[in-house]
Amino acid sequence: MSHRTLTAEGLVAGYERGRRVLDGASLTVPAGRRLALLGANGSGKTTLLRCLSGALEPAAGTVAVDGERLVHTRRGLRAHRQEVQLVLQDPDDQLFSASVAQDVSFGPLNLGLPEDAVRERVDEALGLLGVAHLADRPTHQLSYGERKRVAIAGAVAMRPCVLLLDEPTAGLDPSAVAEALAALERLRASGSTVVMSTHDVDLALRWADDVAVVVDRVVVQGAPADVLADDDLLVRARLDRPWALSVGARLRALGLLPDGALPRDAESLLAALPEGVTP
Repeated sequence: MSHRTLTAEGLVAGYERGRRVLDGASLTVPAGRRLALLGANGSGKTTLLRCLSGALEPAAGTVAVDGERLVHTRRGLRAHRQEVQLVLQDPDDQLFSASVAQDVSFGPLNLGLPEDAVRERVDEALGLLGVAHLADRPTHQLSYGERKRVAIAGAVAMRPCVLLLDEPTAGLDPSAVAEALAALERLRASGSTVVMSTHDVDLALRWADDVAVVVDRVVVQGAPADVLADDDLLVRARLDRPWALSVGARLRALGLLPDGALPRDAESLLAALPEGVTP
């Protein structure tokens, strides 16, 4: 894994003739950062991820890693997928081997790596995702949250520069969400750039370094506290304002919070309150 920048410029893409899901969409995924991709159902989040990964060739526009454009040939796609990996929302779309270790080893084996190198990558990926204890478990015996993390491990074993995750926390209970986020933090610490699509504006605010909202077939990108406080944008995108920004703004109006950046989660908000003030 290494820090490289993934970019998209002027993407035009769709699935039905004449109907564009993306129309001039541009995005920069800064190296080594966490980016949350937001948007309503049908806005084009998954389409954008598929274009970024090379799974979908746009009608117009370019995708590049450190300025090197993706070319949709067998050779070009093979090279791109060693840099950028996409994990789909439903883990059952990607898990097919008899055991966890066999599934995670599939990508590295296809690269023609020797057995010891494959084993090293599998062990590394399973450890980062916190599922090493499941290595010999049949994939059909895993919980939904475990299957999600194993699917991500399969992508991590390819050692991509950029990891694209489509709704990795969807359908998980709070405990499984916490486990998934802990795994993503280990990935970030190990050198991965992570893009996560989500509907959860509160999660995006507290987790991401940058956010990008897919709205009106284009992308609006910026700092989480700026983009997610833009009420006009949120209305157009059919998203709610994060509760931390709403509560923080109200507390500031009451003179209970100082000027400056608003807290992005409950812990930060409580820490910012003056002494003697209790929620």
